[in-house]
Amino acid sequence: MKRIVCCFALFLLCSNVLFSQYKHAYSNKVKFRIMFYNLENLFDYNDDLENDDSEFLPSSERNWNAKRYFDKLNKLRQCIKAAGSWSANDIIGLCEIENKTVVQQLFAKELFKPHSYKIIHQESPDHRGIDLALVYNSETVRLIDAEFLGLIYPGRKTSSTREIIYAKLSNRYNDTLHVFVNHWPSRWGGTKSSEFKRIAAAKLLKSKIDSIQNYNKEAQIVVMGDFNDYPEDISLRKVLGAKLNFNNIEASSLYNISYHMFSKTNIGSYKYKGKWGMLDQFIVSGSMLLKNTRLVLDLNSSAIVYNKSFLLEDDPNYSGVKPFRTYKGMKYNGGFSDHLPILLLFKKIKRKKN
Repeated sequence: MKRIVCCFALFLLCSNVLFSQYKHAYSNKVKFRIMFYNLENLFDYNDDLENDDSEFLPSSERNWNAKRYFDKLNKLRQCIKAAGSWSANDIIGLCEIENKTVVQQLFAKELFKPHSYKIIHQESPDHRGIDLALVYNSETVRLIDAEFLGLIYPGRKTSSTREIIYAKLSNRYNDTLHVFVNHWPSRWGGTKSSEFKRIAAAKLLKSKIDSIQNYNKEAQIVVMGDFNDYPEDISLRKVLGAKLNFNNIEASSLYNISYHMFSKTNIGSYKYKGKWGMLDQFIVSGSMLLKNTRLVLDLNSSAIVYNKSFLLEDDPNYSGVKPFRTYKGMKYNGGFSDHLPILLLFKKIKRKKN
């Protein structure tokens, strides 16, 4: 009996020692979630006289109709909900949406209640009507300010493409977050010939970030989006200054945390000619990696691609799998999107009480 008591006492002592070693460790549970998702042409089936949406009408070659639209909405709802671990994503960036109505319908179902989602959106000057939106859970996030940054290409007087959304938000831990949602100009017409457009977008974004950091060097900044460029490209690495090296982190520098994860896992958000890559990325200020705040990011687990099997299909041309998209060319495929969603997961640090 004495031996049993002694063993139990030793077990408790060891447990206390182990516990004391992890007083500064992360909580196992994710406390805050940010999601970004390119929805692959989420158009309604009604004719918009202000924009050229003729490609996504019942009379079009695609035969886009109510049945296909509501089926896609339902699939996207299931994905967004599942990516939030059937709880809630606190902030969601969306691109390739036609208008605010499609976002309202996306979040209208009981699947998302009791969470109350608010939408930041405005009609963009894109001739097809392709917009962005920032959606936030008003139970966990408070909007302080929002701005739409219009992108005007060199030599032009007016904007002809979608804006960058900027939102100043406060979370339930009273942290102020500066969040940017991007969908930079595509590579249509050639990567090099269109590069100046994405460089212009990078300059616009950098200018706004500089203005924030001139006021507060340790501002917590999250940049997300489909950049139509890869982390190593000039627009992101040189013009925006999103670093790929995570040694000697500085609070006011920007770091491509999605690149860090991709370099370790080779799990990308988009597949082109059989090769996975990261067009969809999270870029954060160093202040969010220094663990001086209540919510922290772990370089090795925070920025992930949500690549569950239901979002994938076989890739017969290049082997393996690829995103289960809505269309293959003009042929209806009945999937989710040609991009996979990405997640940024924050954990709360446990600090030793004085």
